[in-house]
Amino acid sequence: MDTAEEADICRVCRSEGTLDKPLYHPCVCTGSIKFIHQECLVQWLKHSRKEYCELCKHRFAFTPIYSPDMPSRLPIQDICAGLLTSVGTAIRYWFHYTLVAFAWLGVVPLTACRIYKCLFTGSVSSLLTLPLDMLSTENLLADCLQGCFVVTCTLCAFISLVWLREQIVHGGAPQWLEQHQPPPPNAAGQANEVHCLQNCQITERDVYVVSVNDMNWNALEWDRAAEELTWERMLGLDGSLVFLEHVFWVVSLNTLFILVFAFCPYHIGHFSVVGLGFEEYVQASHFEGLITTIVGYILLAMTLILCHGLAALVRFQRSRRLLGVCYIVVKVSLLVVVEIGVFPLICGWWLDICSLEMFDASLKDRELSFKSAPGTTMFLHWLVGMVYVFYFASFILLLREVLRPGVLWFLRNLNDPDFNPVQEMIHLPIYRHLRRFILSVVVFGSIVLLMLWLPIRLIKLLLPTFLPYNVMLYSDAPVSELSLELLLLQVVLPALLEQGHTRQWLKGLVRAWTVSAGYLLDLHSYLLGEQEDNDANQPVNNNNNNNPPHGHQNNNNNPAPAVGEGLHAAHQAILQQGGPVGFQPYHRPLRFPFRIVLLIAFMCITLLVASLVCLTLPVFTGRWLMSFWTGNSKIHELYTAACGLYVCWLSIRGVTVLMAWMPQGRTVIMRKVQEWTLMILKTLVVALLVAGVIPLLLGLLFELVIVAPLRVPLDQTPLFYPWQDWALGVLHAKIIAAITLMGPQWWLKTVIEQVYANGIRNIDLQFIIRKLAAPVISVLLLSLCVPYVIAAGVVPAVGVTPEMEILMQRRIYPFLLMVVSLIGILSFQIRQFKRLYEHIKNDKYLVGQRLVNYERKAGRGSSVPPPNPVAE
Repeated sequence: MDTAEEADICRVCRSEGTLDKPLYHPCVCTGSIKFIHQECLVQWLKHSRKEYCELCKHRFAFTPIYSPDMPSRLPIQDICAGLLTSVGTAIRYWFHYTLVAFAWLGVVPLTACRIYKCLFTGSVSSLLTLPLDMLSTENLLADCLQGCFVVTCTLCAFISLVWLREQIVHGGAPQWLEQHQPPPPNAAGQANEVHCLQNCQITERDVYVVSVNDMNWNALEWDRAAEELTWERMLGLDGSLVFLEHVFWVVSLNTLFILVFAFCPYHIGHFSVVGLGFEEYVQASHFEGLITTIVGYILLAMTLILCHGLAALVRFQRSRRLLGVCYIVVKVSLLVVVEIGVFPLICGWWLDICSLEMFDASLKDRELSFKSAPGTTMFLHWLVGMVYVFYFASFILLLREVLRPGVLWFLRNLNDPDFNPVQEMIHLPIYRHLRRFILSVVVFGSIVLLMLWLPIRLIKLLLPTFLPYNVMLYSDAPVSELSLELLLLQVVLPALLEQGHTRQWLKGLVRAWTVSAGYLLDLHSYLLGEQEDNDANQPVNNNNNNNPPHGHQNNNNNPAPAVGEGLHAAHQAILQQGGPVGFQPYHRPLRFPFRIVLLIAFMCITLLVASLVCLTLPVFTGRWLMSFWTGNSKIHELYTAACGLYVCWLSIRGVTVLMAWMPQGRTVIMRKVQEWTLMILKTLVVALLVAGVIPLLLGLLFELVIVAPLRVPLDQTPLFYPWQDWALGVLHAKIIAAITLMGPQWWLKTVIEQVYANGIRNIDLQFIIRKLAAPVISVLLLSLCVPYVIAAGVVPAVGVTPEMEILMQRRIYPFLLMVVSLIGILSFQIRQFKRLYEHIKNDKYLVGQRLVNYERKAGRGSSVPPPNPVAE
């Protein structure tokens, strides 16, 4: 080394390089941190657990150093020994994971299903033949699937019990359960502790130290237990056989849960139903097991509360508390079933009944559909009811953002941090929940009558030919209705809701209506509060109506009298009965009840008119537009409504944009019109390529590769419908894009993320065509054209029989897919063999590694050979 090199030092140990420990420059860093010893770098990499420089982000490179006696090619016996070792390891892992899968996916669900069937058979012989039934091979797949459902239910029940216990512990038990409790044992213990501290030679510091040591020891043990029990160890994925013990405990707990939470309530309900003579009515419901179990739980809850009262009378405190906790568990379970199961089901059926005339149906049709498929019918009605409840709750949350805190005192605020429905289920009595349930049914049912049944009657009266909607499915139609429904629900409507600013528009309409109604009826202070009079342009932030800001300011121009103490106290009392307290003072005008009645009537008329517009305008617009394409033929109203909805949305969007541009002048408007026109043209080109050509090619390729070979015999000619292929291709493209975004980083994921990040406003047409559309379309066109050219051009030129030509034309696409799959598997196996070859060579002949210097000009590393190689 010359003088300049001797001045260089290592950036870790700050020492110069020697013959035994030379300096390297392995990254882009320059200056005093350019050089480093290999040993220092290896130690730092072990400490930091990184493979690149933390400053310049350049990945360090090492070149392997092999033994001088290593042959140019590995001997066959070494390769065979390595292969045998790998195969043995693979077989061992295969056996272990097969045992794990057999235990968790076979033994556990099969045992659960067979035990469940044995208990509910109701005969002693089934108990005696249970060991033989466990070993039976009949209906294995069906029993395993049913067993998985049973195990899932029992696990959910166990988790719910643990969570409910935490709710009781942290939120406190009900007052009736805490009455007549003995004093805590710590009270006497604290007195004895004080007496001992005063009379003994033990100081408080000693007691504190001892307690802390005990606590630390317990915590350490729990941490150690938590570290030992992981998901891999519990499921058996760590290679050990400890999971067999866990399988035994899961089977035992599952049997116990089936016996306690299913068998006992069912038989209690069964005996009660039979004794009361309601067995025929229960069986006619097609849900005999569920209804009988719910009846059993109701009777069990009544029995528990009676036993709790008796235990309180005879002062059995432990029994009293245990019975009370069991009653709370049953009570919360039944309330959850009512809130999540029964109430949405009632809403779904009521929506269906009120909309029968809209689809030209009758109750007889619904009865026939229920008898033919009771489970599916009930599930669909429950799903519709859940959607209705969800959107109703979302609209109430939007109203709370506009209205004064306290206006909606009779409705619970879901955004309130203090609102906990489970705590209310625990603490509130049954009659309060029953009253809420009846009130909710009345409110939701009245809204359905007002916004569905009454508008349908008015439409039939004013427009006799407008209804019914055409929603029939035709199996012989050239377009698959089901595929287009999936397209509409999965692509069209989500895009409309996400990009249409629907919530902002609806909030603006609600606010405008509230301001108008408030000034017309002199209820502005009641609806929006006094702050609106001070600053009409400032929106009220009522995100939490149950926690209003403190203080009150009257308007100087319209002085409001102070609210009476009696009204305020009464309002607070009502709020405390109905839920969390939330109130903001307001000005109460004359004839206040009469004005409230007028407000409710005005609101009902507005909802009725809005419902009439929503039921007629999109469908009418869609029918008129599609009549230019399809003529007088009937179309599924789902598509006419979607088409009309999009046209209405575009019209409203255009009007709002023009109104926002009007104050800026003609020059600005023309410039923005040009910008938007260019953006719309670019968007149309991108939509034509990405949402038109690519899905069409993808759907056609899927039809040729999978659908046609499976559905159409060789003696028949397959028919292709481009519209249906495009609709299916859109769904396939959406699935492929979602999988790509969730997968590893590669060029397609990078391009999709870049396009999504740019958005519509900053759309880059050249980038999309060059990086996304052109490569994807080229691959799809090659996949479609190359097999066709081979089957229709090359094969007939060879001179084969017509049968062989047809066979090649119909089977070449799946055959080429199989060939490509085999090539992919072979390339993967070749890469794996190369990795195995390198692994065998490194295990036997590798003696060390040498750090590689960074070369700026060449862009590639060049190693500086030190005198002695550094071993690993």
